[in-house]
Amino acid sequence: MKFFSFLILLLVHGLIFSQAPKFSNDFLNIGVGARGMAMAGAAGSNTITVQAGYWNPAGLAENPTKFQVSAQHAEWFSGIGNYDYIAFGKRMDEEGKSFGAISLIRMAIDKIPNTLRLRGPDGSINYDRIEEFSVADYALLISYGRKLGSGPWSVGGSAKIIHRTFGSFANSWGFGVDAGIKYRGEKFLFALMGRDITTTFNAYNLTFSKEEKDILQNTGNDIPKNSVEYTLPKLIASGAYKFRLSEKMNLLSSLDLEFSTNGTQSSLIASNHFNIDPRIGFELDYGQKVFLRAGAGNFQKVLAVDGSGNKEFSFYPTAGLGIKLGKITLDYAMTNIGNAGVGLYSHYFSLNLDF
Repeated sequence: MKFFSFLILLLVHGLIFSQAPKFSNDFLNIGVGARGMAMAGAAGSNTITVQAGYWNPAGLAENPTKFQVSAQHAEWFSGIGNYDYIAFGKRMDEEGKSFGAISLIRMAIDKIPNTLRLRGPDGSINYDRIEEFSVADYALLISYGRKLGSGPWSVGGSAKIIHRTFGSFANSWGFGVDAGIKYRGEKFLFALMGRDITTTFNAYNLTFSKEEKDILQNTGNDIPKNSVEYTLPKLIASGAYKFRLSEKMNLLSSLDLEFSTNGTQSSLIASNHFNIDPRIGFELDYGQKVFLRAGAGNFQKVLAVDGSGNKEFSFYPTAGLGIKLGKITLDYAMTNIGNAGVGLYSHYFSLNLDF
């Protein structure tokens, strides 16, 4: 299919921008919903709720509801940051072949001390001058998924509007597009997701006051300038298989492979211009009412803390559970259990409401 070739060529497109600033909009790489996070983000082929607007909008076409609401709150890195998400989705036709969704994501670190005015003009220190500010990232996703005829294929896309604020010092606006395709068999699922296929950009506008600029200069700091950052395209290949263990018990195993051109040497499979990052997830359900989930992701080769220069293997283990009560589904996830990776653990709570 032409769509396959189009998604694969995105990586070639990313090589053109290989010298662009990297890791912009990193908050959009975290994921949404406790279900997907409990499975370490291996959710691209098996998500059909309104959360598919993030994971792969092609999955929206399989949403069986007329209207659905999803919300999430997470305390990221042991409460250092707050990560919130809310989404609304609606069936777009009577035949149930298309579904649209609007999602809002906010990632913020609040109550950051601003010490620029800590020292007065006479050199004295006055702690009453310390103020607080927030660094917040926002993303609005407008998504649409549609089945292709009466067969097992579906396609979808998401347009992203991104806004970032850094207290009163700076802000930025950006825009990007995701696109996906999905195959759904009786037991096997497969999907391709092109993230940031247009090379998402963020244009930064700095708003330092004259007093703040003078303080930065007098303390030997450079004054940042207006700039543009680019998020390079990624291709995510996802596969899942369903095992029927008993009349009421099923096991879903899932694997996502993220192909990028970031050139990050800590990736499990890495070169100067190409990376592959795997994510593995499992979901055990009983009667489609109770769910137990586990996964592993963020596989890395990191430098050993002993200063030897050797590299150690690191990953984030994840786990969670879910309960479906009629039209309400409650999910919980904990990532980086036991602080096994290079970061701290995080808690995720999410809710889905069907109409």
